[in-house]
Amino acid sequence: MNASRTFVAVVVAVVVGAVVGLPAQGPAARPRARDLGLAPGVFAPGPLNAITDVSGVQVGQVTLTPGDSIRTGVTAIVPHPGNVFQQKVAGAVFVGNAFGKLAGSTQVDELGTIETPIVLTNTLGVGAAVEGVVRWTLAQDGNAEVRSVNALVGETNDGGLNDIRALAVRPEHVEQAIRAARDGAVDEGSVGAGTGTQALGWKGGIGTSSRRLPAAFGGYTVGVLVQTNYGGVLTMGGAPVGKELGRYAYAPPSRGQDDGPGDGSCMVVVATDAPLGARDLKRLAARAIFGLARTGSSYSNGSGDFAIAFTTHASQRVTFGASAPATRTAIPTDGVSPLFQAVLEATEEAVYNSLLKATTVTSRIGTAEAIPVERVREILRKYGVAGR
Repeated sequence: MNASRTFVAVVVAVVVGAVVGLPAQGPAARPRARDLGLAPGVFAPGPLNAITDVSGVQVGQVTLTPGDSIRTGVTAIVPHPGNVFQQKVAGAVFVGNAFGKLAGSTQVDELGTIETPIVLTNTLGVGAAVEGVVRWTLAQDGNAEVRSVNALVGETNDGGLNDIRALAVRPEHVEQAIRAARDGAVDEGSVGAGTGTQALGWKGGIGTSSRRLPAAFGGYTVGVLVQTNYGGVLTMGGAPVGKELGRYAYAPPSRGQDDGPGDGSCMVVVATDAPLGARDLKRLAARAIFGLARTGSSYSNGSGDFAIAFTTHASQRVTFGASAPATRTAIPTDGVSPLFQAVLEATEEAVYNSLLKATTVTSRIGTAEAIPVERVREILRKYGVAGR
């Protein structure tokens, strides 16, 4: 979001991990999309409705909120619990709009593999995050002779709430987030890399969702995690929530609060256990970016919209240093369409979860309000979408 934008609200900040910050204030009380009856698509979610429904995937987060000016953090997604450098996963990157800094993406494009945890943070924290990922990787058992590491680090700009020039994110925070990575439920909203983000006129943050295909379509799972910090005209399940709330990009002065020109960014991480090679993972990542359109994204000039996709399927792993031919299992291209549908649905729902779970955050720099849940509920009912 545009760093010059201001919002009016009260303070709430969430602290995760062992980093000093403000007291936590009940994010669990805020609903997820399905608590409102908002369930995009036709496929069912996994049991956690999170990226961690893909077996082996772990998420760790560190939230930084010391003082009255730092509102930022780190979110780490670990593809599998082993040595990721030694057992690289097939991966791909799709760029919707390249106004951003996705470190490590060129090697992923070239080789079709991911060899480190995927880390999300703020724009000026990318350098420190790369160092943290490299330090963590070099320290892993079996990596004593490693001399090149392709750290994969994405970002959005949280300068509207966070003193981004203070460079609060340090390599040790990144290592802490990776070490904290676990399977199970994922904290959402104003946490980790989403602590200082703003989206679609409201407080954005971290959101996640998943879809599990029926056996007839392979029974595979697709999980999505988003860091929302972008603009546009919020739509939820087809209902024009942004317009109804009077807060959206390019709104006329008579309508209410203009959400600026729709600038900002969104990082999307997609995990699946389906046997896909890098080419089809790139196609899967593209559908994740397309899924942002369902939520009202403007994909504006100043928005960096990136998706990273990987598979945990064992046959697609690449062993470091291997040179002998290996057998790969892969879904034929005609069989990937159900996965495309699944990732569209999961991306849409992950965005909704990022907004609904986000708490209001304020700092010396600015304030971003949490989206008003009861008003959203009323609007969903009005348009016959949901609204429990």
